[in-house]
Amino acid sequence: MNSKEPRIRTEVQVMFFDTDCGGVVSNIAYLRFIEIARTSLAEALGLPLAEMTQTQRYPVVARTEINYRRAAKLGDRLVIEGWLDDLQRARFWCAFQITRSSDNVVIADCRQMMALIEMPAAKLLPLPEGWEKYRDGDDKK
Repeated sequence: MNSKEPRIRTEVQVMFFDTDCGGVVSNIAYLRFIEIARTSLAEALGLPLAEMTQTQRYPVVARTEINYRRAAKLGDRLVIEGWLDDLQRARFWCAFQITRSSDNVVIADCRQMMALIEMPAAKLLPLPEGWEKYRDGDDKK
């Protein structure tokens, strides 16, 4: 797994509403788990929820890539880890890995391309200057 900072870690337990009739987690539920982690990651990056509503500046998902590796089931406890994976001029990638806590098996991994948007004009914003510290030394884009 990647060692980039900041990193967040959150845990969820699979509930009935996360599963299909066979007790297996529905693919859409994984995106909800990732949404929870992405919100924590945004706060770690200096984008708290309350401030977003005041400034009208929001991180929005432009692309999602997800690999479903194993099935999670009703009652499983899952750990979702997330980190800032790549910075570009006006976009950034967040990465996530979901594991089952009982056996540390990777259930899914995901990358999401994000952009900062100012509403209501839907204006694309440059990334915050303070984020330069997260940029790898040799892959400035």
